[in-house]
Amino acid sequence: MFEHLHGLPADPILNLMVQYRQDNNPLKVDLGVGVYKDEQGQTPIMQAVHAAETHLLASETTKTYIGPAGSEGFCFQISRLLLGNDHAVIKDQRITVAQTPGGCGALRVAAEFLAKCDPDTTVWVSDPTWANHIPLLKGANLTITEYPYYDGENKAIRFDAMMSALETAKSGDVVLLHGCCHNPSGADLNHEQWNSIAELVVRKGLIPFVDIAYQGLGDGLVEDTYGARLLADKAPEMLIASSCSKNFGLYRDRTGAVMVISANQTQASVSASNLFSIIRGIYSMPPAHGAAIVETILGNEALTKQWDDELTMMRERILQLRHQLAKEIAACGTEQSFAFIPEQKGMFSFLGIDKAQVAQLKDEYSIYMVDSSRISIAGLSSSNIQYVAQSLSAVLKG
Repeated sequence: MFEHLHGLPADPILNLMVQYRQDNNPLKVDLGVGVYKDEQGQTPIMQAVHAAETHLLASETTKTYIGPAGSEGFCFQISRLLLGNDHAVIKDQRITVAQTPGGCGALRVAAEFLAKCDPDTTVWVSDPTWANHIPLLKGANLTITEYPYYDGENKAIRFDAMMSALETAKSGDVVLLHGCCHNPSGADLNHEQWNSIAELVVRKGLIPFVDIAYQGLGDGLVEDTYGARLLADKAPEMLIASSCSKNFGLYRDRTGAVMVISANQTQASVSASNLFSIIRGIYSMPPAHGAAIVETILGNEALTKQWDDELTMMRERILQLRHQLAKEIAACGTEQSFAFIPEQKGMFSFLGIDKAQVAQLKDEYSIYMVDSSRISIAGLSSSNIQYVAQSLSAVLKG
């Protein structure tokens, strides 16, 4: 049977990681992988996470299963982190929350839930969107349609084109929106644009599906939830996929959550039974450790403050790197302006160079990024940022 399989190309980002590791150039820079790095190029464990793990090791008494929904405490805390303590969907018991294996697990479970609701569901995704959105959604046999989002030439959101495209969506269609720190562009919707989207979604009977993987790395923990909270206020039905990989640094612990908001409490109960049945049929129940860390942090005022302080430092450092990169490139006398980089949010930006120039940066300067020229800002540091700027300038000048 297996002889009928054909080899598939390696994932571009994972392949970049391999090439980077094999590169012996001491000046090499990895701007491809989307993880936070400190000044030493390491992805450290947050001190609040260390403290929570120490507490867990001393207090944990069992490794028994936690059930398809995951930890009740985690689900309680993560829903309030995202929506606030007093949101109506929580008070009215219209929300179902399940702990998942990372944000990917949340997206896939949500996709399977949509397919169970209607196998002919159409999901609208931004152009561009995170590369793994399409495989995760198509894996549930959903129909994918794109709406315009980022204008690479003008380095801005194509909002009018986006709204025009969504005006053609039919009632029951799902609109996947990045809650903050758009991956891969870094270009985020402002409040006025979110308000316009909320009005369109309600008027046309669309289902908003918010993927929020970077809460706290854009403008702040509460500020980054504006769109998600607004849509939860306005839309009778909604889906949310949340990840703890970036803001808690729990990449390998695979900690996320899927949230289903239903029109009323009765429907929420039906949605919950179906959601948990789907989970039982995929991975049965999620891993416990990462969620236990998050639950411990968010359930302790001192640890929550420590974590928030660390997250603030990470966010401010990324913004500083954005400003510094634009300044260093300008100092090289490059004609092309990169002033858009400090205006964007989160870990990613497009440089706006072509594939040949991306390849030249890798082959001649050992600077690694994906072919689209998307870079992870967090891969920069004070020790390599001038080298990156000078190398980019040399490539642009030919």
